[in-house]
Amino acid sequence: MSQEDRDVDEALALVSRATEARGAAAQAQAPHAAGPGAEPDRGGGGTGRTGPAAASSPSPARSRATPWSEARAVAARAGGAGAPRTRRVPLARALGQVLAEPLRALTDLPSFDTSAMDGWAVAGPGPWWSVGEGGQVLAGHAGPAALADGAAVRIATGARVPPDATAVIRSEHARLDEAQARLYARREVVQGQDIRPRGQECRTGDRLLPAGALVSPAVLGLAAAAGYDELDIVPRARVEVLVLGDELLDEGLPHDGMVRDALGPLLAPWLRALGAEVLATRHLGDDADALHRAVTTSEADLVVTTGGTAAGPVDHVHPILREAGAELLVDGVAVRPGHPMLLARLGGGAEGRYLVGLPGNPLAAVSGLLTLAEPLLRARAQRPAPAPYSSPVRDAVNGHPHDTRLVPVVHRAGGADGNGPEQAVPLHYNGPAMLRGIAAADALAVVPPGGARAGQHLEILELPWTEGRFT
Repeated sequence: MSQEDRDVDEALALVSRATEARGAAAQAQAPHAAGPGAEPDRGGGGTGRTGPAAASSPSPARSRATPWSEARAVAARAGGAGAPRTRRVPLARALGQVLAEPLRALTDLPSFDTSAMDGWAVAGPGPWWSVGEGGQVLAGHAGPAALADGAAVRIATGARVPPDATAVIRSEHARLDEAQARLYARREVVQGQDIRPRGQECRTGDRLLPAGALVSPAVLGLAAAAGYDELDIVPRARVEVLVLGDELLDEGLPHDGMVRDALGPLLAPWLRALGAEVLATRHLGDDADALHRAVTTSEADLVVTTGGTAAGPVDHVHPILREAGAELLVDGVAVRPGHPMLLARLGGGAEGRYLVGLPGNPLAAVSGLLTLAEPLLRARAQRPAPAPYSSPVRDAVNGHPHDTRLVPVVHRAGGADGNGPEQAVPLHYNGPAMLRGIAAADALAVVPPGGARAGQHLEILELPWTEGRFT
């Protein structure tokens, strides 16, 4: 039994005794939500029942654990340490990167008065005498001659508006009398209509986007329109994933005490969604020497390990970090699942290299990603933290007596008719070893110690795939 499972059993026993003393009856549980009557997770679930726990002396491990919000702040500070890094890349290679500098306009947009429609450029009040077909103004051609008062000339969308033109009349709003060579408007003409004046969108030097903005396809288009051929971006952090354990299979069905590796397929794309460049995902057995070599020789900015962060006979992460002279910044977090996670600063490089040690249980590892890896990578990429938001939970949620708990949820409209305000619905299958809940989830709800009642507002952590960050 792992240390996390032992701590969970201890917590559940405390809560069970307190519940029996009060004579509380368990409530019925809906099949799709984790409410106050939910059974405790088997196989490593880190939850107690909602309500206050019996008083107990904290264990040494719990005393060392960093509060969840503080651990995220430590990770963010670590990621933001060191001199800012920048790299100039062509527009074609900038997609998905983060701007290192504000994007400022290199020219007015538009850079000349432009026709917004196909039609007629006119000068002064009508009716207008029209010029011949040879006098039409097309996009991409040299600047047209000035229009005399009372004149009209055909013009295409995007073409430079002739000097002294006062408006553009759309083709469908104009009538041409070819016999008299006169142009008439079918509706009132307002000065400046359908002309995009120079600088309407921006003036040279205007800040279009701040540093830290993600380069989307629309940003590439804006940068090109504003005159850029290259962009200054923050290079992606290089990450290497080390999946630890003798019991892991890369293919086939579990058998003879062996289990499938769920974290190898999960971590690399998740880290890419967090803005990292994943150099490799490697499987290492429970071998301290091999782990030490892999960590100390890695060229990655961040090494992510799975498993081996507790104090069992093959938990080698702490010993090899001591041997490597690493500095432990976070050694255990008061969060369930995932509390044996850690963050260490490794030697080498002016900016420092880091190791995030994730627990081996899959959902516990996801908790570690969101607690330590996400803030570190976000700060390293100079991306601003997302604005926090909360949502009411539809059902009561079981809580741990002492620690924060992260619970998979889906967003659903509230009310009997489904037209009410959005609510977060807690999902089943949320034990440390389970991925079934998180695979169906939109987000994770942050549940305070002791649990949450139905309708209580909880902080929500969105997942990368709900924000369209997988490409």
